[in-house]
Amino acid sequence: MPNTAAIAGLITIVSATSAFASDLIEKTSPHAVGFTMDRLEAAVTGAGATVFARVDHAAGAASVDLELAPSQLLIFGNPKLGTPAMQGGATAGLDLPLRVLAYEDDAGVVHVVYHDPATLAATHGLPADAKYIQMMTGALDKLTSKAIAAE
Repeated sequence: MPNTAAIAGLITIVSATSAFASDLIEKTSPHAVGFTMDRLEAAVTGAGATVFARVDHAAGAASVDLELAPSQLLIFGNPKLGTPAMQGGATAGLDLPLRVLAYEDDAGVVHVVYHDPATLAATHGLPADAKYIQMMTGALDKLTSKAIAAE
């Protein structure tokens, strides 16, 4: 007879992994990681948001003599959107400012990935229909679309 606790634990792990993966929005870019992030950074600042940091994961790996495919993270936000979210639930500060990752996979395809802002509401008990969640969703889509545009 199978161990019921072990099966229940496995189901929980699989469900959690699926839930995590489903909250990611992923796009592909025709550009190299660095150029994609340059374009994203320009779009963010052009929209009046603040870039707080740009992390080059591959450079970090190289600094300790390890190899990592190109991978960069842009951390940015707008207090007009983030502050109301944090007023609604202080723990939203764990997931703000917003973050977008660009990385190159083994096949050389560049991916642009970010968390769906709807999960911010679900995770931190915020209203799913809050205007700031809708605005974050629209902004992330628009900004990442500019970064990956072919032009």
